[in-house]
Amino acid sequence: MKVFPVVWFLVVSWSLRWRSALSDSIIHIGAIFDESAKKDDEVFRMAVADLNLNNEILETEKITISVEFVDGNNPFQAVQEACELMNRGILALVSSIGCMSAGSLQSLSDAMHIPHLFIQRSPAGTPRSSCPPTSRGRTDDYTLFVRPPVYLNEVILHVVTEYSWQKFIIFYDTDYDIRGIQDFLDRASQQGMDVALQKVESDVNVMITGMFRTMRVEELHRYRDTLRRAVLFMSPATAKAFITEVVETNLVAFDCHWIIINEEISDLDLQELVMKSIGRLTLVRQTFPQPQNTSQRCVRNNHRINTSLCDPKDPKAQTLEITNRYIYDTVLLLANTFHKKLEDRKWHSMASLSCIRKNSKPWQGGRSMLDTVKKAGVSGLTSLLEFNENGTNPNIHFEILGTNYGEDRGRGVHRLATWDPVHGLNGTLTDRKLENNMRGIVLRVVTVLEEPFVMVSENVLGQPKKYQGFSIDVLDALSNYLGFKYEIYVAPDHKYGSLQADGVWNGLIGELVFKRADVGLSALTITPERESVVDFTTRYMDYSVGVLLRKAERTVDMFACLAPFDLSLWACIAGTVLLVGVLVYLLNWLNPPRLPMGSVSSTTLYNSMWFVYGSFVQQGGEVPYTTLATRMMMGIWWLFALIVISSYTANLAAFLTITRIENSIQSLQDLSKQTDLPYGTVLDSAVYDQVRSKGMNPFERDPMYSQMWRMINHTGGADNNVEESRDGIRKVKYGHFAFVWDAAVLEYVAINDEDCSLYTVGSSISDRGYGIAMQHGSPYRDIFSQRILELQQNGDMDVLKLKWWPRDSSCDMYSSVQTRQRGSALDIHSFAGVFCVLAAGVVLSCLIAMVETWWNRRKGSRVPSKEDDKEIDLEHLHRRVNSLCTEDDSPHKQFSASSIDLTPLDLDSMPTARQGLEQISDFRNTHITTTTFIPEQIQTLSRSLSAKAAAGFAFGAAPDHRTGGGPFRQRAPNGGFFRSPIKTMSSIPYQPTPAPNFGYGNDPDRGTSI
Repeated sequence: MKVFPVVWFLVVSWSLRWRSALSDSIIHIGAIFDESAKKDDEVFRMAVADLNLNNEILETEKITISVEFVDGNNPFQAVQEACELMNRGILALVSSIGCMSAGSLQSLSDAMHIPHLFIQRSPAGTPRSSCPPTSRGRTDDYTLFVRPPVYLNEVILHVVTEYSWQKFIIFYDTDYDIRGIQDFLDRASQQGMDVALQKVESDVNVMITGMFRTMRVEELHRYRDTLRRAVLFMSPATAKAFITEVVETNLVAFDCHWIIINEEISDLDLQELVMKSIGRLTLVRQTFPQPQNTSQRCVRNNHRINTSLCDPKDPKAQTLEITNRYIYDTVLLLANTFHKKLEDRKWHSMASLSCIRKNSKPWQGGRSMLDTVKKAGVSGLTSLLEFNENGTNPNIHFEILGTNYGEDRGRGVHRLATWDPVHGLNGTLTDRKLENNMRGIVLRVVTVLEEPFVMVSENVLGQPKKYQGFSIDVLDALSNYLGFKYEIYVAPDHKYGSLQADGVWNGLIGELVFKRADVGLSALTITPERESVVDFTTRYMDYSVGVLLRKAERTVDMFACLAPFDLSLWACIAGTVLLVGVLVYLLNWLNPPRLPMGSVSSTTLYNSMWFVYGSFVQQGGEVPYTTLATRMMMGIWWLFALIVISSYTANLAAFLTITRIENSIQSLQDLSKQTDLPYGTVLDSAVYDQVRSKGMNPFERDPMYSQMWRMINHTGGADNNVEESRDGIRKVKYGHFAFVWDAAVLEYVAINDEDCSLYTVGSSISDRGYGIAMQHGSPYRDIFSQRILELQQNGDMDVLKLKWWPRDSSCDMYSSVQTRQRGSALDIHSFAGVFCVLAAGVVLSCLIAMVETWWNRRKGSRVPSKEDDKEIDLEHLHRRVNSLCTEDDSPHKQFSASSIDLTPLDLDSMPTARQGLEQISDFRNTHITTTTFIPEQIQTLSRSLSAKAAAGFAFGAAPDHRTGGGPFRQRAPNGGFFRSPIKTMSSIPYQPTPAPNFGYGNDPDRGTSI
């Protein structure tokens, strides 16, 4: 109890001395610190004491201070304490608090015109996050940001890019503001990085224990793989506890690589983190350039810093926080500012300001003091402290420290690179030591044969097999660069591997799980199930599921010429021809044309049909139609025929020159919707597992995969699935089957198919890729991944792809459509039907001719035909005429009709009821014309037999046969009549001719027809 009065006496006496000193001093600085930052207050007072001892800066003046502590998350308290300091009268306000309280102090200082030097402090030593945006750039901004802006996002993005990370996890503690890395997450997503986030509780032991209690074994394996690449946004204390816990619980292996980023990592923290971690560790922290001359470390221009703060060997200096350094330099900067104001005699006395009164005016000297602070610059514990026009400190430097891979704790750490906003990354983060370690290493590689990834190129008895393929080329490129050698063998069961019912992996994955092989290489896809037990490099080729199908075969259609019109249309056209033919006949029959006496109309039903058909096929007709109704009908018919024939011609040209043979399956959706074509895949493969998992998942069931799974799993999968991929390809080529498999493999098969009868369809979305598998925890995965990325960036990977998937392939592997790009000659298959129709017409015509000949001969033997009745034996006529003409010497003597005796002639063509020529009254409208074999060049004088008109011959007058007459016909060998194209028309000259000179008169084969 006696101690209390003594303590009270000391406090009162110190308060009186402080008040007397305050009343005498003209330099008064106020400070507000976080109540948890006692060290900030200690360094602040130490800096004031050092400057008060330096007579070169303030000479006889001394700095007095007022310090208040507040809750970092209580802005109201911060404003209240700041108002109390301003009421006392201060030249500047220094604060080391969080962003929430700093915003309130910023508004207050802007209103009262008090320069405010803000030093951002993160809670519990966690990494800083940028304070919410404030109105920077205004003329009334009185807050200066002593600590530089937060550049952690830029630094970590450069680091993970340099390490070629594509998938990693970010751990952050409870005190870290996750909004600070939002910009980094956005930029990482744009670059295709897969970033996961997890919050680390303050009690790390409880968190890890809960994970082991709630997670299954498979989930723990997957989580263990996730921890292989991690970034820690934590305070040094939380990071040490987290690393210790995951190492002791065996959640990380010696191949893990972690990055810890925090500006507040001290040398002591660095040593402890390296001691506790295994694998590779990279640390990013803020650094301050120091003078090269060790004797000048504590000397800054006209001021000497306290040795306990500037000597790296001093324990107190080793525990300095970043905010402690900036607080010391802030006091040094204000002291130099006051010195400048005193020298220039522009000093403004302090004023007691009230924040409560409405009519309170701001400090008049605030703007002048602020401008002097902005223009000042000092070199202190943080190297150079200065401000730009926006009131921020642009000077910041980071150093990147790291270790190599290994299980040995206490490994040495060395600087890898530095980073600053102006120059960026200076140095390299590549682990050269790991690269050199691969020289002389022999890796045992397990594979599965799969074209074109791995194939046997040479198999000589007694010698090791030699392999080739795309994956082998990638492995050779890695081997040539890294210096390792390899031995390769095929998996015993020739499978990629899947988890069996007993929990054991088989195939290629099983060889790696049981550590019988170091590397697994083939058309091996990266799946979550496989990643839980083995490690994968970064993908060296994208993967997607495809379907192999056989192109529809081209069928030979002999009647392809009929294809432009449908069968119903052809039937309508045929019916129209018959109907129009009947109508034409009826119209002509109802109103027949007038004919000369003795003429017979040729417009029979048969001729009408023939004429309509001839006009339809655009050929000539022989039957004239003169009535208006008939011509109107024929005009409309010709228009109809023109349209039909033109449409047929155009459609036939397009149909025969471009032939499309299309298949209805053009995607995985089309394949799943149909059931006519069976399809399947390889048992226990990644495709099989993918379809099964997506088709059977009750929470994320995909209808397409559900239908595919029902088909693939039909009868337990025995019918539609195969043991190896080449069996599925064989079923497609020689059977009725569709094979679901890796698109890259199927494309190679379609390209190299001999008859180009295969094509592929599938999805263009590559949600996974092909990777190289290694044992879990292999130290070679990162260097393999790094080299693969280099091959992709410099284009070497594309060159290897073009070797096995050329662009100039003769086969179309993506479409089932076979199209001629331009018109080409029609083949015999397209036009065979036309020749068949012609041949059928010829055969039918010959049969009809034979039937007609037989019928006419059979009928002519019994009854003389009407056509034969019209025949006159001109041989007998010639003899009678010549006998009459010999009585006169004149060769052109006129003779009368009465001198011609036609009685002996064969007049079978006349009606049998008539006995003489004089009794035929129809001859008055008839004239005689003949067809002879006389050449056209011989012109003779002809006379008409109808010249007897003056002599009273019964024929009467008749016109000249050269201007009129009917068709000239000659008896055909079959008894009919036809035109003779080599005969010319001329009249028989009636003149006396000697009988011996009429040489052909007795030739029975010669004759003419009347």
